[in-house]
Amino acid sequence: MTAELICVGTELLLGDIVNSNAQFLSRELAELGISVLHQHVVGDNAARLRELAAQARARSELLVFSGGLGPTADDLTKETVAAAFGDPLRFDEAQWRRICDFFARMGRTPTANNRKQAMVPTRGHAIQNDHGTAPGAWFEDETGHCAVLLPGVPREMKAMWAEQVRPLLEKRQSCTIRSRTLHVLGGESSIAGKAAPLFEGENPTAAIYCKTGESEIRVTARAADAAAAQAMCDERIERFRAVLGDAAYDTDVPGLAWTVVRALKERGLHAATAESCTGGLVAQRLTEPPGASEVFGYGFVTYAEAAKQALLGVPAELIERYTVYSGPVAAAMARGALAASGAELAVAVTGLAGPGGALPGKPVGTVYLAGADARSRTLYLYRLALGGYREREVIRARAALWALDALRRMALGLAQPDAVRAGFAAPPDALDI
Repeated sequence: MTAELICVGTELLLGDIVNSNAQFLSRELAELGISVLHQHVVGDNAARLRELAAQARARSELLVFSGGLGPTADDLTKETVAAAFGDPLRFDEAQWRRICDFFARMGRTPTANNRKQAMVPTRGHAIQNDHGTAPGAWFEDETGHCAVLLPGVPREMKAMWAEQVRPLLEKRQSCTIRSRTLHVLGGESSIAGKAAPLFEGENPTAAIYCKTGESEIRVTARAADAAAAQAMCDERIERFRAVLGDAAYDTDVPGLAWTVVRALKERGLHAATAESCTGGLVAQRLTEPPGASEVFGYGFVTYAEAAKQALLGVPAELIERYTVYSGPVAAAMARGALAASGAELAVAVTGLAGPGGALPGKPVGTVYLAGADARSRTLYLYRLALGGYREREVIRARAALWALDALRRMALGLAQPDAVRAGFAAPPDALDI
């Protein structure tokens, strides 16, 4: 089955609202084995909506609309689609009672224009909305082409999709599509170069998407049932892992922090952070996954020299000799975070995020990252050259990603590539990179 998504609302065109509905619906349709050929955003304009509905109906078997089902004059989706499918609307007393009951539960009274929302297809049927006032609608013509109309409010739309629309579509499908996402540290070009043959083929397919400091490889397979499609995805992902090694850090997770927190939990470890130029960004990322409090209890934001000395015990003479933007200070911050927190692992970040403040031999983007492992009394030190990115927030985000990966590698006992390794007792000069 082929489909098109049509999201209705002038506020979407103006950028006032992020169109998250299209992303959700595209993923849901893909899982059902329905190919999305086009996505559209159209304003609250009857002529343009009518033209688009006619074109989409001629091309695709399923049209999925979101938005434009409200009570006001510019909510035109239902009337327009009804005309396109030649299915007149009728007033439905049962839907009107549901709308009135919904308002009563909210302590409100419906107005006359809410009656518009109780209009439903004559040949088609309403899609019940138990989460708001606007019922959806299902239209279908003699050729089997159909249209699904859903509210634009994401909470209502997602619930109606799961409860009513998805089951209807599942009955019409003879195959299933499954997708899995492999998360890989590194840039798109280097990953594609290493694993180029694995991106070839029509089933499963593999596509790469670039993010800040990492990439996602989305593997999608089509099969007769979900188990077979899943197995095809898993086999291709294992082949990617074999080529990409430790840089491929996880599958189907929101981000690296989820992997780190799980690794810490599974090994009974605790982590601490000490941050200067990242301003608490590493700690923020670590606390996003649920249950992070089990493994993360201390995050030090020591932006000032005095804070580094008072909270982390960084010697003033070390700062004076090497500056705060140095390996010795990063290492001292990591050791201090361990001592203050009692954690087994710690990471520390200090550097020049810009736009000003460059020093001789240390341009903007110079960041020092230290990892400390109390179990082996080992320090790992990186000097990151991030000046090519220029933007302050990009430098900070990449530094935080490196810090999280250093924690992951320490927790899992993986190699720390490109790091200088030293013991806790190493003299500062050994860490002056």
